[in-house]
Amino acid sequence: MQQASPRKVLGVIGTSGSGKTTLLEHLLAQLAAQGVRVNVIKHSHHDLQFEPPHKDSARLRQAGAAEVMVGSPFRYAIIHELRGAAEPTLEEQLARMSPADLTLLEGFKTYPIDKLEVYRIEAGRAPLYPHDQRVVAVAADHARPADLRDSVAWLDLNQPRQVLAWLLAHLKKTSAQA
Repeated sequence: MQQASPRKVLGVIGTSGSGKTTLLEHLLAQLAAQGVRVNVIKHSHHDLQFEPPHKDSARLRQAGAAEVMVGSPFRYAIIHELRGAAEPTLEEQLARMSPADLTLLEGFKTYPIDKLEVYRIEAGRAPLYPHDQRVVAVAADHARPADLRDSVAWLDLNQPRQVLAWLLAHLKKTSAQA
């Protein structure tokens, strides 16, 4: 697996139902309100459907276009058909993104990047942080375990402002190191 680019990148990981998207929505709104430009790359194992099959853009893509860009006064999207080619690496995906102060990644659990794990006991699955040395912070709904590495920040998932403060400090720290 390739190392992620020197861009400011943070993985947000956790099992299904842990609250990753809810936390990300809050963080994105707060960061945007502070003028921080944030990109997000969401990885999925499912086939992605972006438009109804009868729409012109879908018909052109299905007819053989390698890429179709759909644009409007409000947004644009590029749909790139892999047609059997390998899934783009994280590096390739990052290279296609516009410049940003931070890129948050959701679903890239195995990549060698710093990660924030969102963990809820009630989700009924084991946490990822005990087995991943790249987890630098955990936002959880319970007290910090006594045997947790000292280097891991333990954050209260029910206090999203605390998670935001940690994220801003982490962004500042990684910016100073770059």
